[in-house]
Amino acid sequence: MVQGTLAVTTTRKMELVDITGLVSRDLLAANVTDGICYLFNPHTTAALTINEGADPAVRTDIVQALREIIPFDLNYQHLEGNSPSHVLASLFGCSEVVFVENGRMKLGTWQKIFFCEFDGPRSRKIHWRVV
Repeated sequence: MVQGTLAVTTTRKMELVDITGLVSRDLLAANVTDGICYLFNPHTTAALTINEGADPAVRTDIVQALREIIPFDLNYQHLEGNSPSHVLASLFGCSEVVFVENGRMKLGTWQKIFFCEFDGPRSRKIHWRVV
């Protein structure tokens, strides 16, 4: 088993950050050839997802749609004022799983791994482990 932690810095309130290259880099540095890579996000106002990464407009469209789906002006009770971010993080989830074969993640042709920031900008981390 090998493991590590990635650092991610976000620059906007809501954004999807492509972390595929960071994960690949760490797997390569750890000499991972085969296994199952677990990615875990320990933050309650952020998430992880796998989606299309070829067209950057997809990320913009996802953020735009989320702003329409989750009301930001609801009478939320949470005192910090970031309840919509908690709701969004719960909808996406805090983890992803990717197979690794011959030193490469088995993602689909268009797939990338995204860190989903819903309460930025912030400095975040993602833990990974390959078994």
